[in-house]
Formats: sequence, structure tokens, C-alpha cells
Amino acid sequence: MRRPTRLGLAVAVLVVAVFGAYAAFWFVAAGRVEDGVGQFAQSLRAHNIDLSWRRVRGGGFPLALRVELREALLRDRATTPTTEVRVPLLSGSARIWNPLLWHVMAADGLTAARSLAGGAVAKLTTRAVSGSVAVAPEGGGTVWLTLSEPAIDASVHLAARDADLWLILPPHLPQTHTEPAIGVALDVRGLSLPVAPAPFTNPLDEIALGVTVMGKIPTAEPREAASAWRDSGGTLELDHLALRWGTLGVTGSGTLALDPNLQPIGGFSGAIEGYGELMSALVTAGRMRAGDARLARLALGMLAKAGPDGRPEIATSFTIQNGEMYLGPVKLGKAPRIDWK
Repeated sequence: MRRPTRLGLAVAVLVVAVFGAYAAFWFVAAGRVEDGVGQFAQSLRAHNIDLSWRRVRGGGFPLALRVELREALLRDRATTPTTEVRVPLLSGSARIWNPLLWHVMAADGLTAARSLAGGAVAKLTTRAVSGSVAVAPEGGGTVWLTLSEPAIDASVHLAARDADLWLILPPHLPQTHTEPAIGVALDVRGLSLPVAPAPFTNPLDEIALGVTVMGKIPTAEPREAASAWRDSGGTLELDHLALRWGTLGVTGSGTLALDPNLQPIGGFSGAIEGYGELMSALVTAGRMRAGDARLARLALGMLAKAGPDGRPEIATSFTIQNGEMYLGPVKLGKAPRIDWK
């Protein structure tokens, strides 16, 4: 046999051997996909979250790992009654060299439901969902999702053009009130409300917020869980808030807790633009008297300075105490009460 022929044969054998070794490696890795999904589901149980499915299937050869869950069910056991999320078809894929970062999709959307008092059910539906799940080596992780045409039906109907949702799960449950239990961020665009108080009109342009729940949340009835969380020093850290609605713009951050009656109490700092429209809306909604609104406009006008776009803007505080809301020194009216039934 000639040397070139022998050399070509050797190269071909080497290529086949390398490809065969890689194929064997991929099938071993793919065979562990179900185990990996099971381990992720196990990590969620530490946060009182159950993940189950009717069927799981892997694939993606040669450069990816792909998994498909049929009739996936996510159940939050931390609330009573529990909250359930059902996904007809949930698919995810990851590069073979980065199996801890998964791109997920629910092309047929999802449905989330929670039973309320009196037999009512609060329901969230979406047309489609896409996003990513990053699993940390030490446990926990981050979930980012984009919801297409989300809608909520409870005592009222809310619908939006789209929304982004982030969940941050720490590697372990908090042991003290200084440790986070969960982080949640939400950015909703084109939100249509049942009624838009004048002078505002539907839809609300955008509302975004990020919160971190500090301290352990016990698994119990809502009132009991809230009471235990409060007594242990639990707080809700509002990392950021941003709202745009016509000429109204609001930004802020602060801390929220529960008072002895399990009602919100807290303080926030930020800036507000278009406060005149806000006063008008509060009067229209019956949350503020017309005379008080006129005095509030005068008081806030004395605090206003030109913002980045030249329009009047005030840097002020927002507080909730003794069941009342205050914007700087101005009393806005009664704070919404939480019904823990």
C-alpha cells in the first residue's frame, strides 16, 4: 500500500475515532439531561416549589442538549391554597459546553391559577413565553422570561402587550431577616386597566419594579405566614420602581414592612414628573378631595425643579404610615388595605 494511501486511511480512522468518541460523550451527556432536570426540580423543593411533567424527551445532537417537557406543572407550596402553573409544551436547549445555561420556550403559552376566597380563581394566561434559565453550580439560579400578551382575570381584567419577568433564587433558604428569600423583577408594557382615571387614558405605557423579599417565609395560611415573617424582621426591599403614563413619570426605591395589624408601612425616595395629572387622577378616583388636591399642587410646585427634559420634577419621599399615604409633606389619602383571608 502506498504511503499516501496509508496516511489517508490513518486520518480517516482518526476522524472516525474522534467523532465516535464525541458521539459517545454526547449520548452520555444527553442521557443525563433527565437527571439534570430532576436535580433542578429537586433544588426548587428547597424553596417549596414542585416541578413535575408527564413526559420528558432529550435531543439536540451534535452541538446542543435539548429537552422537551410535556404537560409540565409548577406548584408553589409556600402559599395556601397553592399556586399552579401549567405549560402544555415546555422546551429548553443548552450548548454542550455550557449545560448550566438553558434557553426555554413555551410556544403554546402557559396558564397560572390560584384559588381565592369565596371560590373565585385568579388566572394568568399568555400567548407564548420565551426566556432563559441559569442554574448556579452551588444551587439556586436566575429565571428570565418574556410573556407575550399576558392577561390576568381575577376580580378585574388586566391585559398587556408584553412583559418581562425575572426570578432570582438564592442557593439556600434564608436563616435570618438579613438574607434574601427570593428576588422578583417585572417590566410590563402597554398595560390596559379596567378604568383609566382622567386625565389618563389606556394603556399605561410602562411600569417596572424589582423587589427582594428578605427573611424566611413560613409555609402556612397567609395571615399566619405574614405574621411570622413580620415578627422575624422580614422586609420587602423595593430595589427600583419606574412608571410612565402619558406625562406622568415616577421613579423610586425603598423598604416596605408590615405593622402590628399586618398592613403596609414603609418609606421610599425618588422623583416624580407630571404630579398635576396624578392629583387629578386621585380626585377622579375618589382617593383625594378636590380642595386637598389644589393645596397639594401648590405645595409640590414649591418643591419642583426643572427635570432633564425641562418639565417640572420633584425629588421627594413617599411614605405609608398609620394607614395613610404621603407624597413628601402632602397627604394623599388612605393606603390600600391588605385582606389576608
